[in-house]
Amino acid sequence: QVQLVESGGGLVQPGESLRLSCAASGGGDSLDYWFWYRQAPGKSREFIAVINSDGRSNYAETVMGRFTISRDKAKNTAYLQMNNLRPEDTAVYTCNVDQTYWGQGTQVTVSS
Repeated sequence: QVQLVESGGGLVQPGESLRLSCAASGGGDSLDYWFWYRQAPGKSREFIAVINSDGRSNYAETVMGRFTISRDKAKNTAYLQMNNLRPEDTAVYTCNVDQTYWGQGTQVTVSS
């Protein structure tokens, strides 16, 4: 059984940065695709970024150029570096692995 734990969320001002982490326990080297999603109040869940086992990544247009997804295979952890944050980035950010396992989410609030 794979468990995912996100961390790194918080309250920041517009233009600032945050780095989210998603640590997996269990699953070993079999975890291939790591995703980040977010859900703002009153909105549906939105795809943000994905990275595969080869390190190839893809992003939603809304975050391209500002967010960077990465992973550390040795630590079984994925990261989401978020720069130049905007108020519209406010949401609960959740990681997902292989479209099967979900974390509990971490709140990101961007406000002046």
